[in-house]
Parts: sequence; C-alpha cells; structure tokens
Amino acid sequence: MAEQLVFDADQVTAAVAEGIEKIQGASTLEELKAIKTQYAGADSAMTQASKAIGSLPAAQKKEAGKLMGKLRADFGRAYGPKEAELKEAAEKAALAAETVDMTLPINRKPLGARHPLAKLMEDVEDFFISMGWQISSGPEVEAEWYNFDSLNFGPDHPARQMQDTFYVKGNQAKDAAGFVGSNMVVRTQTSSDQVRALLTRGVPLYIASPGRVFRTDELDATHTPVFHQCEALAVDKHLTMADLKGVLDKLAVAMFGPEAKTRLRPSYFPFTEPSAELDLWFPDKKGGPGWLEWGGCGMVNPNVLKSAGIDPEVYTGFAFGVGMERTLLLRSDINDMHDLVEGDVRFAEQFVMGE
Repeated sequence: MAEQLVFDADQVTAAVAEGIEKIQGASTLEELKAIKTQYAGADSAMTQASKAIGSLPAAQKKEAGKLMGKLRADFGRAYGPKEAELKEAAEKAALAAETVDMTLPINRKPLGARHPLAKLMEDVEDFFISMGWQISSGPEVEAEWYNFDSLNFGPDHPARQMQDTFYVKGNQAKDAAGFVGSNMVVRTQTSSDQVRALLTRGVPLYIASPGRVFRTDELDATHTPVFHQCEALAVDKHLTMADLKGVLDKLAVAMFGPEAKTRLRPSYFPFTEPSAELDLWFPDKKGGPGWLEWGGCGMVNPNVLKSAGIDPEVYTGFAFGVGMERTLLLRSDINDMHDLVEGDVRFAEQFVMGE
C-alpha cells in the first residue's frame, strides 16, 4: 500500500527558504540547474507537499494551496534573475576566450610539413660527413656503361631487360647482347655515380651517394617504381671486410639507436666479391625480435676497379647500399609504402615534432 503523504507547512517553507539561499550563492549554470532539480523537481519537498494537499480536509486545502503558490512564486523570483545573470556571465567568458585580434597578420597558405624521407636523407648524409666522407651525386638519366657495364653486369644480365629497367627513348643502337635501344637508362642504383667518382676524383676515395633511383616495380605496400638509396664506396690501400663491418655497425646505430647491430650473410652481386646480404637486428619485428634484410654489401669487384683504371693489386675497396624507404618504414613503424608517396600533408605532419 502506498505511503500516505503528509502536508507539513513548516517543513516545505524551510526547504524553499534553503533553496532560495543556495540559488543566491550559485556560481555556474550547472550548479543552478542542480539546485532547481533538488528543490523544485519531482522528488523535492515542494512537489511532495503539493501532492499532499489532496489528502487534506476541504477547509485546509485553500490555505495550503495559497502557501504553495507563494512558495513557488518566491522560488521562481529568485531563480529567474539568477539564471539570467549566470547566462550573461557565461556568454561574456566565452566571448573573451574566443576573441581574435583581427589586426594580427595571418598566413592564408599553410606551408605544409616537411616529408620525413627528406629528413632521413639528411641524417644519413650527416653520418657520412661526420666520418670525413664526401657526399656525391650524379645524373638520374644514365648511360648503360655507367649503370651496368662498369659495374661488371654482363650483357645478358636480367637487370638489363626492359621488364626491370626503364630505357630512355633516343637514338637506336645495338648493345653487346644485340638489344636495340638508346643505350640510356633511368638509373637503377646510385652505384653509377661511384664509377664516375672513381674516374674524376681518383683514389683514395670515400664517398656516399644518396639519391633517387627507378625500377619497373608495381606500387604496393612494400614496393614503388621510384625510391631512394644510399650507396657508399671506400677505395684505399689495405681495406678489408672488417672495415666494412665497422662502418655498417656505426650506420645501424646512427639510424636505429644504440642497441642496433648488423650481420652479413654470403650472397652474390656482380660488382662486389665477396658479397653479402646486410641484415639488421630489429627488436620490433612482427612476431618478435629478429633479423631483417636491410641491404647488400661486399668488397669491390676487381673488374669494377679496372673499369676505372685502378690497379686492384694496389687498392681494395668496399661498397654497400641500403634503401631509404625501407629504413624509414622500419624506424618509424610505417606499414604501407603508399603513405610515403601519396603526398598527404597529414602524414608528414606526424613527424614535425621529431625534427
């Protein structure tokens, strides 16, 4: 059975007086609304007292009704002005916070953000310069002799075929393999610049050749037909694989931090002998820490030295190359090559704070 409501004039009067006092002390609209809910809401003393009037004798209902009308009016007269006051204060605070100085100069054309690959290329150049090496650059449209022949690529090597290399249309001529073309290619590696340096600068020689190269790959998550390499070449007396390994370890630490290390696995490249695949120890490898292929390296093939007029009995050298996109993908935890080439400034903006 429902509890019988009791009309208590003194109790409801005291409750309304308490509510009015709290209204006067409210400092925010949220606080004011909470007071209204407490003292004039469905569960408030005023609402319960109004409901209790129905159970009073007829002679008492009129006086009780007058009292409740007065109490509601008193509460409303206190609440209304206070609500207006707090609304005005809130609007003034919002306007002050959102004020814009219209006299300040603005940049209507945002400058965008620097691509992280460009920053990485500079980091690599700084590494080699810190060791006293020189930075070298060469043409992107290259003669086949520099791109292939001087690097000990045979005339029938698969890399010379059109399915791997972009040939530049021009005066047609037959090469040693009978291929009809212009004998000009868009370079497939920056090694071509190393041969130029051997011919023009002589030995001893310590150079790094960072730059853009081209191959007929389809664009996907891990490949792109236009990408960047950094190849390094050292030619001097008495250089060995130990010197090569020392430089590679230092480069790995510079790119990936003090815990980075490298290892070499026997392999084959036409321009080095012996040759090795360069592996990088990668703690964040999917599936757990492990080795990832990073590039290729080896001692310079004597035929390459001979093509530049250098006596391989007197001089030795080592060379290596790493992909810049792959380096960036690994050290910045980027999963898709598309992010590097699509030109979305929101991607590049993620790396601004790291510069």
